[in-house]
Amino acid sequence: MESNRTYLKFKKVLPGYLFLLPALFFFGVFVVYPMINSLFLSLCKVRLQSIEFIGFKNYINLFKDENFRKSLYNTVLMVLGNVPLVLVFSFFVSIVVYNKSEFVRSFTRAAFYLPAVSSVVTIGLVWKWIYNPICGILNYMISVFGIEGPNWLGDKRYALISLIVVLFTLSAGQPIILFIASIGNIPETYLEAAEIDGATRWLQVKKIIWPLVKPTSLYIIVITTINSFQTFAIVQLLTGGGPFYSTSTIVFQLYKTAFEFGEFGLATAMGVILAVIVVAISVFQYKYLSTDVEY
Repeated sequence: MESNRTYLKFKKVLPGYLFLLPALFFFGVFVVYPMINSLFLSLCKVRLQSIEFIGFKNYINLFKDENFRKSLYNTVLMVLGNVPLVLVFSFFVSIVVYNKSEFVRSFTRAAFYLPAVSSVVTIGLVWKWIYNPICGILNYMISVFGIEGPNWLGDKRYALISLIVVLFTLSAGQPIILFIASIGNIPETYLEAAEIDGATRWLQVKKIIWPLVKPTSLYIIVITTINSFQTFAIVQLLTGGGPFYSTSTIVFQLYKTAFEFGEFGLATAMGVILAVIVVAISVFQYKYLSTDVEY
């Protein structure tokens, strides 16, 4: 009797598992297997024609490598500079336009989202012209006030900050769209009741809007953090990691290690370290910023 009941239950859920099987197959082949293989390769000295198991030597060498430590430091600075800026700016813009006309909201969404859907190469070339120390528009605007503009991408004092600005323009579009949609879903009765009770606009934002869009904020923080840690294209296009490794990031250093120096095991170890850092930060963010209220 028990076996018959188990068979009927299995027969009932079997079609669902069969529908899931293709997705699980591709997930296993293209996600799980590469992850396991990467862990193994990070413990090896990998050349094009040979693989030698060397244990944790790659990880030890990485943390002894000054260039890697500098790249890790630069990456953390980019995350710390970009994520709060994107969160605050996108929330501010959304608060300003969410109750405006549909035309204003649509124009705002389109204007800020355009860089996100444009080619990174195109955006990089535009910013390279803007930052040009001789004929760039930024130094020209500064010169109007009698100030001599620096070499934004060639001076290690300004290069990383300049890249953070570029990364910000690429990152702000999607959060603005998400915040406008999230704020628009908050029941108007909440804000009307607060207004009747005499709450100022600032108190409405602080006590009602911000707590209710916390899940959206969490998503934006997590996604922006992950994207910031994976910064590569703008570094490759604008500075090449220079000057003096002042703009080198983990992913850029990973690329150079693998495809310029041929140290694939070492590069894989960099990828594993990056993955561990990102997962740890994401878990921390979910633990302390998650909420059951969602709009």
